[in-house]
Amino acid sequence: MYFTILDFRYATDLFADKEFDGDPIRIKPVSQYEDLSLVVIEEEENTTICIDEITGEEIKFQKPSIRYPDGNISDDYGEEKKQRKKVYVNGIDVAILSEREMYYDKNGALITLSLKDHTKKIIKGKFASLDDFLNMWNKTDRKEAIIAELLEQGVLIDALMEAVDKNLDLFDLICHIAYDQPPLTRKERADNMKKRNYFTKYGEQSQKVLEALLDKYADEGIENIESIEVLRIKPFNKFGSPIEIIKQFGSREKYFEAIKDLEYELYKTA
Repeated sequence: MYFTILDFRYATDLFADKEFDGDPIRIKPVSQYEDLSLVVIEEEENTTICIDEITGEEIKFQKPSIRYPDGNISDDYGEEKKQRKKVYVNGIDVAILSEREMYYDKNGALITLSLKDHTKKIIKGKFASLDDFLNMWNKTDRKEAIIAELLEQGVLIDALMEAVDKNLDLFDLICHIAYDQPPLTRKERADNMKKRNYFTKYGEQSQKVLEALLDKYADEGIENIESIEVLRIKPFNKFGSPIEIIKQFGSREKYFEAIKDLEYELYKTA
C-alpha cells in the first residue's frame, strides 16, 4: 500500500526532471468539482486479495495513518477531512495533499542538496576552518557587510533561520551548520554579556544606551544595532537626539568604538 524511500543522495530530485524518466504515465483526470481527498482514497483502495502461499490464509494489510502538512495525524480519512483547514483557490474548495519546499540558488538553479548542506558547502568554500571564519568576523567592523557578502554568495539566510531556529544569531547559525558548534540564541548571548557587568566602565547614560542596544540585538539581530539610524527610534529617542546620545560617548568615533567593543564582547565566548 505504501513504501518509504531513504534517499541519502537526493536521487528522488530527478523525479522533477522530465528528461530523466519522461512525463508521468499514470494520469487520472479530475474535474474542478471533485474532492481531491476522496480521489486519493479511491486510488489507495485495493480490492485484490493477497493469499499467503504457505498457510493459504488471506493477508490483512494495516491501513497506514496519514500526516497532513498542518501536523494532524489520523487513521480515519473522513474524520481527518473534517478537521483540516479549508483552502480556496479562485473560490473553489481544494485540499492540500502534500507539501514540499524547494529552493533556488542565486543563478536560478534548483538546489538539490538540503538547505543546510547547501549552506555548509558555501561557507566551507569561503572559510576552510572555524578559525578562518572567526578571524574574519572579529576583524570586520560592520557585520552587516558579512551578511551582504553571504547573501551574494547564495546563502539563503531567511529560509535557513526558519528551518533551523529564527532566534539564532547569524553567527551561531553559521558556526552550528558549517562547523558543528553548539549554538546560542541571541537572547542567551545578550544575557551572558549582561552577567559580566561589562557596561560599568561607561557613564550612566551611556550604559542605558548600550543596554538598550543589547536588547535590540536580542530581538532583531546584530545588523540593526550597527546603524546610527537606530538612535532615532524607541527606546533610544527618550535618551535624546542621535547627536545628543553620541555626545555622551565623547564623539562619533568613540560611539562606534563602543559598538565595536560591544560586538567583540558579545561574541567573545564563541
